[in-house]
Amino acid sequence: MQARVPRNDDYLERMRTKSTKPKNSIEEVAKLAGVSITTVSRVINKLPTVTEENRRKVEDAVRKLRFSPSPFAQALAKGKTSGIGLVIPRYEGLFYSFYALELIRGIGTLCDVFKMDLLLHLSDGRSNFNAKSVAGVIFADIITNRSQLEWALRENIPCVVINNYVSDLEVSSISIDNVQGAKEAVKYLIGLGHKKIAHITGDLISQAANQRLEGYKLGIQEAKIKENPDYIIKTDYSRGQARVATEKLLNLSEPPTAIFVASDSMALETVTVIMEKGKKVPGDISIIGFDDNPTSLYGHVALTTVRQPLIRMGEEAVKELNSLIKGKKDITRMVLPTELVVRESCKAIS
Repeated sequence: MQARVPRNDDYLERMRTKSTKPKNSIEEVAKLAGVSITTVSRVINKLPTVTEENRRKVEDAVRKLRFSPSPFAQALAKGKTSGIGLVIPRYEGLFYSFYALELIRGIGTLCDVFKMDLLLHLSDGRSNFNAKSVAGVIFADIITNRSQLEWALRENIPCVVINNYVSDLEVSSISIDNVQGAKEAVKYLIGLGHKKIAHITGDLISQAANQRLEGYKLGIQEAKIKENPDYIIKTDYSRGQARVATEKLLNLSEPPTAIFVASDSMALETVTVIMEKGKKVPGDISIIGFDDNPTSLYGHVALTTVRQPLIRMGEEAVKELNSLIKGKKDITRMVLPTELVVRESCKAIS
């Protein structure tokens, strides 16, 4: 994780303006060279059907304007546009992740429908990826790799972001209503009589974890329950930290009667720790997870959880990207609803 440098609002605005400022366009090159846009494209893509005089004019104009051709435009001219890229931030256990596998399943299914190839890029956020052979890119969340998205947009590459609502860039996004999903989970626990409700968060570097924390807080506030900072334990989404968080909550002088956990994987670890301590779920403590991971059905108790439509999110991203590749100009910001799935891990209290 990179260290954050404090910046004032003016500096942030200058940086944002700088990062999104468009480069000289192919139209400007054509105008300066006194040739058609088609001729400029042929020169850039090293096609033979151009006179030497026009080639020289275009090359001179490119140098004078310091024009950098779009990798997407070059790929389009060469006919290499049957594939799309999927950029996923790299993290430990990626290919064991229910989240990642469901996204890839949804995206892969629609790619097959649209006869597109799918190229996977695992991102560490430090360098750009090779976009010369793809028609567009799906970014699976934006965590440490925002600069990659900004670069792709400057290059006029069609892009869609999933699992992150992007409001400050002109880019389509397909996201989940994490706030409402978390709030509904908390409201369900309150409806069962719980007032001592804790939350084990995910990694707050991600938008999803922040929104689930926000939904938890809104649910508590709307019920006029005083927020207890001891009941909010921050983790990195790992089962190891979920174990530590659960132990902290159980050791409080007034432990919670219910815990809302930011993922099913962590919630299952929470259930395990509670039972190791000689307590029962839901007899002593009620638990709600988030994801609707199939493993939540096969633990010590069937887990009540918040279902998020991961496959649909991937499918909608491919549909939107396909439309953008075909020339759609306006962007789409879609927020998909969640669903509370009630099973066996919650119980009413007096």
